[in-house]
Amino acid sequence: MPTNEQRRDAAKRKLERQLENRAARARRRKQATIAAAVIGLVVVVGGVAVAIGVTRGDDDTAVEASDSPTSENATPEGMLPAGRSEPLPETVSCSYPAGGTAAKPANAPQTENVPTTDDNVSVSMDTSQGPIGLSLDATKAPCTVNSFASLAGQNYYDDTPCHRLTTADSLKVLQCGDPTGAGTGGPGYQYANEFPTDQYADDPAALQSPVLYPRGTIAMANAGADTNGSQFFLVFGDSQLPPNYTVFGTIDETGLATLDKIAAAGVEGGAQDGAPTLATTLNTVRLDLA
Repeated sequence: MPTNEQRRDAAKRKLERQLENRAARARRRKQATIAAAVIGLVVVVGGVAVAIGVTRGDDDTAVEASDSPTSENATPEGMLPAGRSEPLPETVSCSYPAGGTAAKPANAPQTENVPTTDDNVSVSMDTSQGPIGLSLDATKAPCTVNSFASLAGQNYYDDTPCHRLTTADSLKVLQCGDPTGAGTGGPGYQYANEFPTDQYADDPAALQSPVLYPRGTIAMANAGADTNGSQFFLVFGDSQLPPNYTVFGTIDETGLATLDKIAAAGVEGGAQDGAPTLATTLNTVRLDLA
């Protein structure tokens, strides 16, 4: 049996290795960031250039990987955190300042006493290609769930297109939520990123490293930090993105079957990114109230 001193020495050596590895990764991230800026933030997947990021507004959308764990209970490298490191209070305040291009009239949500305790806010989306059921998680992203529920209650998403399908090896998403279908519209207000972005407050460099957004995730598209609006993306295949996109729920099996059908038909013109060949419209989006 090792002595206490031997265990302390082993733990010290392990921590030193972790710190060395962390510093090395930070240097590599910095070098990669500089290189990406030089080449215009474009990656080549299967010979096709795909813009990094799942974006909104005038940009495009994407995914990346997390930092190394510093303890046995830390998040494994390259994975999203399983949950918040600390639970939120039972209610929070949210801010929805005016911003972005209003594609359709919408009222901003309530800002005070926003609940954080429901991890299963059920939503039914009826689309032209089949049903998609969602389970929204207010314990991770209460301000996002609050906004989505408010827009659904105002029929904001009804009769709107899903304008973008991406089928690259590292990014498999269907993007919806812009009534204009151009990828530039929103509700006329914006709000801050939540989970998982806020879990990296003590390590902002990690926000540049890709993590796995697993199949069945629903997350917000954006045009940069804290520019969330109405556009969201549905992940139908494991995808790699930086943790800069707020995760606020999951997709049910029926919804994944609908997404698989849309994805199987591909992108118009045979590309890996663009309008889906199977034109997809959100007919209605409704909260399932008990």
